[in-house]
Amino acid sequence: MTTWRDTPTKTIAIDGTPFAYRELGDTSGVPVVFLHHFTAVLDDWDPRVIDGIAAQHHVIAFDNRGVGATGSRVPNDLEHMGADAIAFIRALGYGQVDLVGFSLGGAVAQMIALQAPDLVRRMVLAGTGPRGGGGIWKMPFIVGGAYVKALATRKDPRHFLFFPRNTEGKRAAQEYFARLAERTQDLDRPISRQGSLAQLRAITSGGLHAPDDLATIKVPILVANGDHDLMVASEHSADMARRLPDAKLIVYPNSGHGGVFQHHQEFVPEVLAFLAG
Repeated sequence: MTTWRDTPTKTIAIDGTPFAYRELGDTSGVPVVFLHHFTAVLDDWDPRVIDGIAAQHHVIAFDNRGVGATGSRVPNDLEHMGADAIAFIRALGYGQVDLVGFSLGGAVAQMIALQAPDLVRRMVLAGTGPRGGGGIWKMPFIVGGAYVKALATRKDPRHFLFFPRNTEGKRAAQEYFARLAERTQDLDRPISRQGSLAQLRAITSGGLHAPDDLATIKVPILVANGDHDLMVASEHSADMARRLPDAKLIVYPNSGHGGVFQHHQEFVPEVLAFLAG
């Protein structure tokens, strides 16, 4: 069976812009569209999460506008990111999808649900919070500090952003990066400097934006996070779950922003059960 390690990268043109994506799993039923995190490209999805969901669903992951191998430039705001994601989904011919959004991808998933409510059947929002969440002004400093540590230790910044710096967290980080390294061919392009700066501006402006009326999002939603998220404070996930009419909250212990990857063995069955309704 095709896995995330070897599924080919495809492109689809939308108004002249090529969008890169990968898909796997049984193509019957409602597709599950994955929306990835700040600075991430297709190669940054955890294979255990993708393959685990694809065992029972048609999974599609893509690079939004300006990210990785997708053309054009990354927009500076969440609304345009949501509109581009909607255009991609509709270009593939789907009238309804499930969404799995992690971090920035969770914010984009909320934009999709607000802009095109009929397009969304169910959503999983991981490591993310609502627009207008407090403390978002700290994000550039948190990210900047992690990049300084990464440079000093020759590690990926996600060692410091996604996982706690204790024995369990360090082991989880090493295992996560080993899984990411399993794919060795047909790799994606890294995000550009323009793309990462635009995403950071979108995240920061989203934090300062007026709160959205999440009560208008009526679909079932699974909210997940670690209990000590440095990037999106864990209480923001809890606040978001309270404001959504049909939401379930899961908080994983001794974990941070990447809690769903650290606890993928528990997260994947939770998502499968949730998508099954």
